[in-house]
Amino acid sequence: MKAYAVVILILLVLFGSIGAYLFQRFAAFGAMDFAPPPVTVAVSTARAEVWDQTLSAVGTVRAVRGIDLTSETSGEITDIAFESGQKVEAGQLLLVLNDKVEQASLASQAASLELAEILFERDSTLIEKRSIPQTQFDRSRADLARARAQLAETQARLANKRIEAPFAGTMGLRRVDVGDYLAPGTVIATLQDLSSLEIDFTVPARFVPSLRAGLTLAVRIDGFADREFSAEVTALDARIDANTRNVLMRARLTETEGLLPGMFAQLELDLGEEKAVTTIPETAMTYALQGNTVYVLEALDDGSLTATPRIVVSGAVRDGRVAVLSGLEADERVVSVGQNKLYRGVRVVIDPDVVL
Repeated sequence: MKAYAVVILILLVLFGSIGAYLFQRFAAFGAMDFAPPPVTVAVSTARAEVWDQTLSAVGTVRAVRGIDLTSETSGEITDIAFESGQKVEAGQLLLVLNDKVEQASLASQAASLELAEILFERDSTLIEKRSIPQTQFDRSRADLARARAQLAETQARLANKRIEAPFAGTMGLRRVDVGDYLAPGTVIATLQDLSSLEIDFTVPARFVPSLRAGLTLAVRIDGFADREFSAEVTALDARIDANTRNVLMRARLTETEGLLPGMFAQLELDLGEEKAVTTIPETAMTYALQGNTVYVLEALDDGSLTATPRIVVSGAVRDGRVAVLSGLEADERVVSVGQNKLYRGVRVVIDPDVVL
């Protein structure tokens, strides 16, 4: 029995020592802080600013005077008096169609007119002497009027065989050659007056109360990345497009050097109004399908900081800053760099070396 007691005592001492060791280790393990370290972020303060109200749009450059030259009549081209890209004056001859038939008709009708004039003059003398009946004089007068009308008709057909520039401008690429048969409506070339250009663009109908002639636009054209053009609104369409609910507008460019009709333009329309907005750096805004989000800094009871996500309504972007229309107040601090490392409840520290 004494031996059993000794064994039991030894086991108790052994297991007691092991238990005391494990308790000490687990107590130390439990006292350890397993909270993740705070995330270092850059912070910016929301600012209250007054912005001019602008409206973004896209449009197409077009010539105030620009057409595709066509012919009203058909015929074989006998002469072309212009070159592709040539500058022409108003009334300058550009193209001639075969007019032999019209020339022959013109000569015949000129002779008929001459005869009608002689007969009319003779009958005018005879009617005064009552040597001819009134019906013969009336017939002579009608024949003279008919001969003049026929000659004028032939002259008009002859004029249609000669295509002239309706205004001064620059010719586009020639699309026909001498000897081609020209059908009515066939495009000969384009004629554009490059000295006066305008832009057609559309904006949503809800902005109509703020729209009027005289508003200014800043225009950026593809291919002129380092250059900004200016334009002035000249007119608004008289109706709203029922399909798109947009209104068509037209603006005249004040500078046209280097521009061509058909170019794509990005526009900023100054509505001539000012609005107080809260702005933050564009990098502070996180865009997502659930809504645009900013992380707002908040102080905890122990004096540390945390970043809380907040859904906001964003507005225009200008000079690297975005307007927040609702959901954020001026002077609130937001995370501007490091949002990808944040989550709800995270503790943060501010990086003093990054200022936005």
